[in-house]
Amino acid sequence: MYQRKHPSRFLRLLEVQYKAVFRRADNIVALIVQKYGGTSVGSPERIKNVAQRVAKYKAQGHQVVVVVSAMSGETNRLIALSKEIQKNPDPRELDVVISTGEQVTIGLVAMALMEQGLKAKSYTGAQVKIHTDSAFTKARIASIDEENIRTDLANDCVVVVAGFQGMDEAGNITTLGRGGSDTTGVAIAAALRADECQIYTDVDGVYTTDPRMVPEARRLKSITFEEMLEMASLGSKVLQIRSVEFAGKYKVKLRVLSSFADEGEGTLITFEENDKMEQAIISGIAFNRDEAKITVRGVPDKPGIAYQILGPVSEANIDVDMIIQNVGVDGSTDFSFTVNRNEFTRTMDILKGQVQPHIGAREVIGDNKTAKVSVVGVGMRSHVGIASKMFRTLAEEGINIQMISTSEIKISVVIEEKYLELAVRILHKAFDLDQEAI
Repeated sequence: MYQRKHPSRFLRLLEVQYKAVFRRADNIVALIVQKYGGTSVGSPERIKNVAQRVAKYKAQGHQVVVVVSAMSGETNRLIALSKEIQKNPDPRELDVVISTGEQVTIGLVAMALMEQGLKAKSYTGAQVKIHTDSAFTKARIASIDEENIRTDLANDCVVVVAGFQGMDEAGNITTLGRGGSDTTGVAIAAALRADECQIYTDVDGVYTTDPRMVPEARRLKSITFEEMLEMASLGSKVLQIRSVEFAGKYKVKLRVLSSFADEGEGTLITFEENDKMEQAIISGIAFNRDEAKITVRGVPDKPGIAYQILGPVSEANIDVDMIIQNVGVDGSTDFSFTVNRNEFTRTMDILKGQVQPHIGAREVIGDNKTAKVSVVGVGMRSHVGIASKMFRTLAEEGINIQMISTSEIKISVVIEEKYLELAVRILHKAFDLDQEAI
C-alpha cells in the first residue's frame, strides 16, 4: 500500500535502509589498530579520553586493537633510575626495567575501557608473543603470533598491547629502541592485515616542516611512503623510521592523527603518487641538529682506504651518514663523513687511536656544531632545477654548504648549526610550501 501511493518516498526509504545495512556490515569487518604515544596517555584524564575515542569506534562496529607507549616521561625516569644503580646499565636488565612503563599503561587503558562498558584485555609484548632478536635496547621484530588477539577480537573484546617491547628466543624481555611503539603498532597491523593503522600523537598530521620553527608550515593531506621514509630518516620526529619501513614493506595503510582533536583526517601515508592529492614538487623540509662532521686529512689515495677508515667505525656500531672523498692530489686525499653528534667523541677516539696510525693519515679534525637540512619530494623525478634553486636560496643568505648528498627524491646539505633555522625558513618559502596545493 505504502509503495503504491508514495513510490518515490518508498524508494528513498529503501535506499537509506540499504546504505545503513551496508555501513554496519562494513563497520563490523573493519579492523583498526590504533597506537597512542606517551603524551596521549600522559595522565589518567588523557587515558580516559583514549578510552572514549575507542568506545566511539566500537559503537560504529569496528574491531579495535590499541597499542600504547609508556606515560610521557616514564621511560626517561626509568633510565635515570637505572643509571643511579649502574653507571652503564646492563642492556638486558635495562630492558627489564624500562619495559615496565608500557605494562602500567596497558593495565590502566584496559580499566578505562571497562569503565566505558567495553570488554578489554591487556597484553605485554611477551604475552602477545612478539618475537624479536636478542639485540637488547634496540631489538628487531622477527614475527608475531596473533592468535590470542584474533580470539579476543572474535569475542568482541578490545585488545590493548604494550608497544616498544617483545621477547627473544630465550624468553628474555627486549625493547625496540626509542619510538618503538610505532613499530609495534604497524607490525601488529601487518600481522592482522588490519584495514588501517592509526598513529595518534600530539600533532594532527605530517607537516611541510616543523611548525614550531616555521609557523606557516602546512599539514599535508597525504604523503607517499617514499617521502615519509626520507622525512623520518632525515630528522622528522613524527614517525619512527622503522615503523615507516615496516608499513611500506607490508602495505599497511597508515594515518597520522592527533589524540587531542575530536575531528580531523590527519595525514594519509599512501603507496602511490597521486597528483590529485598533492601536486607540490617538494613535500617538505626535514632537518637534523644532531650532526657532527669529521675529516681525515692526508689519506693515501689507494683502493680499500675507505674501508680502512670506516671499518673500525662500523665495528663499533656507529652509523655513518654522508660521505665525501676528494679528488686525489700527489697520492693523497681527504675523506669526510658525518655521524650522530652523540657518537662524535667516540668516533674521534677510534680514528685517532686506531685508524690514523694504521693508514698514516696526516690529521683527524672534527666539527660537532653542524646540522643537516633536506628538501624532499617525489616531484623531483619529473622536475629539473631543484638543486640549483636550493643552492641559490642558501647562497643569497650567505649560508655555506659543507657537504651535499642526493637521491631521486631528496637533496641534503650540511651547514653550520647556527644557520639551521634561517635555512629551513627560507627554503620553505622558496619552494612555496606555505601555499595550499591547488
